[in-house]
Amino acid sequence: MNSEDITDLVDAYGSPLYVYELREVEAAANSLRRALPRPSTLYYSLKANPHPLIARALRLAGCQAEISSQGELTAALVAGFTGAECLYTGPGKTPAEIENALRAGVTRFSVESEGDYRRVAAGAMKAGVTAECLLRINASELHGASGLRMTGTASQFGTDSSAVTANAGLFKALPGAHVIGMHFFAVSNARDENGLLASLLASITEAARVHSGSGLPLTCLDLGGGFAAPYATEGKLPDYSALREPLESALDEHLPGWRTGDIAVAFESGRHLVGTCGRLVCTVSDIKRSRDQTYVVLDTGINHLGGLSGLGRMLPMRASATAVQPGPCVDELPEGRVDLVGPLCTPADVLARDTGLSQFGKDGLLTVPNVGAYGLTASLIGFLSRPVAAEVVLDAGEPVDVSRIELRRVPLAPSIGMRDSEQADYRQESKK
Repeated sequence: MNSEDITDLVDAYGSPLYVYELREVEAAANSLRRALPRPSTLYYSLKANPHPLIARALRLAGCQAEISSQGELTAALVAGFTGAECLYTGPGKTPAEIENALRAGVTRFSVESEGDYRRVAAGAMKAGVTAECLLRINASELHGASGLRMTGTASQFGTDSSAVTANAGLFKALPGAHVIGMHFFAVSNARDENGLLASLLASITEAARVHSGSGLPLTCLDLGGGFAAPYATEGKLPDYSALREPLESALDEHLPGWRTGDIAVAFESGRHLVGTCGRLVCTVSDIKRSRDQTYVVLDTGINHLGGLSGLGRMLPMRASATAVQPGPCVDELPEGRVDLVGPLCTPADVLARDTGLSQFGKDGLLTVPNVGAYGLTASLIGFLSRPVAAEVVLDAGEPVDVSRIELRRVPLAPSIGMRDSEQADYRQESKK
């Protein structure tokens, strides 16, 4: 898509604007599936981007859905996944959301603890079904550490492997549920292929050891993910083509029978599948100097991109220009290093510090690449009550869907201090 097309989209739907390309999603899914052992299942983690059309593209590419909330379950169902194609994960699942998932046909859960397992079993028994549970394992140690560590230390995620082997009876079959296997997720966003491979190999070895030491069933093994993608900066997806052969060899050695389906093997990915499909187009509102620093003020900030920057985790942003002329709010182009900041009334609204920015686009537009994952819905969209950025989905460059998330207050009970007439008006306005 060229700069004129981007400008046309902004003219039609406003700025800031997320733009997603479905062909990029399909290409990423096909590439990753080729890099994984065969046979194996690949789950799409909707936390990366729950847009139903993106999830639908991944369903059509052969993925199943990994979900961890009622909202993600709804998005998966809208995308065409059946409940049976969903794996419900995450700590702290409440009885209400478990029951809601079961009503939607979800029967496979990753359970994080004995209490989590018993809550799933109680909900399933009440619903008259049997839930299949994967016990998430907190491994005894971390191997090949890279990216964000998710195991090998004290954690809210999973049950320590030593506790499983010492107290396997805690996870015996219950009325309503039984354990069918294990779930590992050692690292997230592991850019180093060798580090990721070491982590996955260690999980295979640990699964075999825990299975042997505990006697727990192992007919399904979810090895998690860790597959990386560039974020808010130029770049391509890492090449994981060297993973398949050593992973298959390790499975042959430690878990024979996986090739014939006696043990179903699964993996998960979010950012790697959708990270490069999206870009955020925004507009420069102002350029100002304060002492010796230049600030480029955008019409978007941490409310639309990277809410974690508000916690001090700065983005490695490399905004790119769509053309080379200032917009109506920009008199001249800045030189040297600048800070990219948003429009929010907080000094935390910084998207990048001391970044190079040599040119702006036509009408002052900037494009932030590779934000298809952990972009809009990972941000502070409710902060300052500004409109949420619109989202445009393209298929081969042509728009197939345009929508905007809207937040609204829905009354659950009469509001204290409102007269009857005011309450009626408030309820009516909330329905619009």
